[in-house]
Amino acid sequence: MKIARTLILSSAAALMGFSGAEAADLPVKAKAVEYVRICSLYGAGFFYIPGTDTCIKLGGYVRVDSTFNGSIHGQPAWSGDLGQQNRYRDYFAARSRMALTIDTRTATEYGVVRTFGQADFQFSTQGSNNVNPNSFTGSPSVGTSTGLLNSPGEGYVAVEYVFIQFAGFTFGKSASAYATPWQGFPGNINSSLLGGQNTDTGVNQIQYTAQFGNGVSASIGLDDPVVWDRTSVFNLALPLNATLGGSNVYAGAHVPDIVGNVRVDQAWGLFQISAAAHEVSGSYNILNTTGAPAGGVGVAGGSPTALSEISGHPDTKWGGSVMAALQLKNLPTGAGDDIKVDVSYAKGVTKNVIATSSASPSFAMFGGTSRAGAYQSVGFGVTTDAVYLPVANGGDGSLHLTESFGIRGAFNHNWNPYWSTSLFGSYSAVRYDGAAKAFMCTNYTTPAKAVSADYSCNPNYNVSQLGLLTRWTPVKNLTFSAEAQWFHLDQNFTGSATLGASAPKPATVYEFKDQNTVLLQLRAQRNF
Repeated sequence: MKIARTLILSSAAALMGFSGAEAADLPVKAKAVEYVRICSLYGAGFFYIPGTDTCIKLGGYVRVDSTFNGSIHGQPAWSGDLGQQNRYRDYFAARSRMALTIDTRTATEYGVVRTFGQADFQFSTQGSNNVNPNSFTGSPSVGTSTGLLNSPGEGYVAVEYVFIQFAGFTFGKSASAYATPWQGFPGNINSSLLGGQNTDTGVNQIQYTAQFGNGVSASIGLDDPVVWDRTSVFNLALPLNATLGGSNVYAGAHVPDIVGNVRVDQAWGLFQISAAAHEVSGSYNILNTTGAPAGGVGVAGGSPTALSEISGHPDTKWGGSVMAALQLKNLPTGAGDDIKVDVSYAKGVTKNVIATSSASPSFAMFGGTSRAGAYQSVGFGVTTDAVYLPVANGGDGSLHLTESFGIRGAFNHNWNPYWSTSLFGSYSAVRYDGAAKAFMCTNYTTPAKAVSADYSCNPNYNVSQLGLLTRWTPVKNLTFSAEAQWFHLDQNFTGSATLGASAPKPATVYEFKDQNTVLLQLRAQRNF
């Protein structure tokens, strides 16, 4: 009995002690949850990063493009297998993209500190449908390219804008100070409307913008020229091919491009004047003259040899460009209608006229012919910043800068809140001086081609574009678009010649003739 009483009292004491300890360990009060707060300082969609005074906005879009008789994103059939219209070309091309953007802003005593980035997750038709599919094996002469995306499950991430803005300065990959707000898209969705500059996916640069009030501003910047501001320099001691193409012998980048603009942006519209200075520099006098054959392994034409460094080089020259842009709003044709137009002139910086969202194209297009004895017709035009002929080859040893000019624009009309239409177009011209033309024509016909009696050589050319775009927006931020575009190449060779055109074209007689092509681009896009 005594033992039982002892056990009962001990158990009760233990329970009382446990209850007291449990009560003492209870938290006094749960901490309040910090809910996300809306940030109304910078427009809709921003919210505060919890625990900070920095506002952030997440956004982007999903876009699906399909192009018929053209490359992805509405590039006309102006070169490669598409330009040849051969059996290797794709009749259509497609690209699917999801873009994600992050925009952060913090108010400071120096003004707003902003960071912005955009990444594009995308999958494209193999090789942008402009590369012979036999090359997709990654042969030694072609190598492996992330642009040749022809396997299921592949894709890539493209980086667009990535920059920091602080106290009027912009550091990083963003729009050039030379660019207009609409870049190369005054009313089109295709990324190949020529006639002016385009840095819509950003260029590495440093830029400063001063605001003077009432919509007046001025910007100056230093742009990395390698990706966006260069086309080619041809050493005319090297052979030009059947479509006048040659090896790019640009030297390394020595200085950035110096760019700037003065802009007036008000309720009536916008007016802007831009200017750019660009260094053009060639590599060496003596270079390898023979490129590796198609599908073979070897040194590319224009590559250095053991004699290159001691052979000397051309003196560097400075080129430049100017652009005037105008936007007119509040048109009597309807609410939201506007006209956008820009006019450009360049010397030694042809990328500021013959510009796309990627590299500047050279043109090589084949078509039909009614000329007796000719297999087909051909038209071509090469895009260069300069041409060079060393003294040892009969030249003056200097760079001859290429001139170019262009105009592009669009009229944009809203039929109602759901339907809109844009009529757009462009005209561009590339010009070589007398000495450059003589050197190019001598090179092109040496070794002598079997030219016709009415043959004449002139590498100058013009290109024209005209298009119509219609959009349907059934619900907010969801748009379906259809765009038709006509492209015309006005070349200046006459007669005919026996040409060793790129395979699968035969080496035979071709008539020199202007060329035309049309394309259709369809798009579905959801913004978020």
